[in-house]
Amino acid sequence: MPTYTFRWITSVAEVSKPTWDALALPLKTPFLEWEWLRLLEDSGSALPSTGWLPMHLTVWQEDALVAAAPLYAKRHSEGEFVFDHPWVDVAQRMGLRYYPKLVGMSPFTPTGTYRFLVTRDQDEIALTKAMLGEIESHCLELGFSGCHFHYVDPAWRKLIMPAGYSCWTHQSFTWRNRGYTDLDDYLNRFSRNQRRNVHRERQAMDRDGIRVRMLEGREIPEKLYARMYGYYLETNEKFGPWGCRYLTEEFFRLLPARFGERVAMCVADKPADSPEPLGMGLFIVKDGNLYGRYWGGVEGQRYLHFNVCYYEPMAWAIAKGLSTFDPGIGGYHKVRRGFVCVPNYSLHKFFDPRLRRIMEMHMDEINFMERQQILEINKELPFVRRR
Repeated sequence: MPTYTFRWITSVAEVSKPTWDALALPLKTPFLEWEWLRLLEDSGSALPSTGWLPMHLTVWQEDALVAAAPLYAKRHSEGEFVFDHPWVDVAQRMGLRYYPKLVGMSPFTPTGTYRFLVTRDQDEIALTKAMLGEIESHCLELGFSGCHFHYVDPAWRKLIMPAGYSCWTHQSFTWRNRGYTDLDDYLNRFSRNQRRNVHRERQAMDRDGIRVRMLEGREIPEKLYARMYGYYLETNEKFGPWGCRYLTEEFFRLLPARFGERVAMCVADKPADSPEPLGMGLFIVKDGNLYGRYWGGVEGQRYLHFNVCYYEPMAWAIAKGLSTFDPGIGGYHKVRRGFVCVPNYSLHKFFDPRLRRIMEMHMDEINFMERQQILEINKELPFVRRR
């Protein structure tokens, strides 16, 4: 059995970027890379003052980093997109303290890709087991009620569940490029009515003189990041107390220099009237995968959202040869545009045996209902069955 040294750090900056990214870059997700996590910290988005105390676990063999787990101590559940309020209520009714808790995820990022970062020359099963043991000991020492991993890689969850974690199923949407030649080739798989609806929504942009285009990396003027922040605020303000305003202005200011090579934007404007964008969407790209993150637009412009967030990015993804497009959680209208509703998973372990037992008793039924709802949602997919 190899000898490991565990070190808990309160900032990803305590490890050098090349050292951390030697573990993170091979993964398909960009959201566990050093620069992304550091940006969340440096911008004041994920810090103790916002309820996210970085508490990352690193594992060393002598001077070599062999594994890491991005983790956060939390005193609330905001920004996790795993809505555990029923479990908070159960704990309170039992007279148990729910917070603080330990959460493993990339903050504010509901994409099903979280996992421990492990170098390829290690026994991942044995090392994961050792890390889980260290995490549990650390949580018990600090008085945490439990440990939770959100939006996990579906394959990785199989390594975690034997350690006593309950798996909770949620909903996400995804789109896969089946070798389409262009957007029309993709839409030809739709029923006639829905294909006509999409064409109408696309043509509305031309009728109104609106140009919709994708920009990436250095093509994106820095001033657009400031406007994107404005749209980010405006979009979330529409939802009042249910808005998801977690990122700071500093995050958007630093984004082009820190992570700009992975950024794409969809911009809608009227060149004949004004260079100011009518709508914008921000996307992150890595290794053939497109992730939709934030959007905003002017009020009253019909179909702007669908074009900026779905159709133009799909057309761009096909042209670029990208394989998947994660448009973000929520919004059942996605399924009528061909996004398939799929399960994603969170993993939970309460350290109080009574609370853990209650979750175990009910989770099968909860997950069954969630899977049934996914099946019902996907009945609305617009594809024509081919013989």
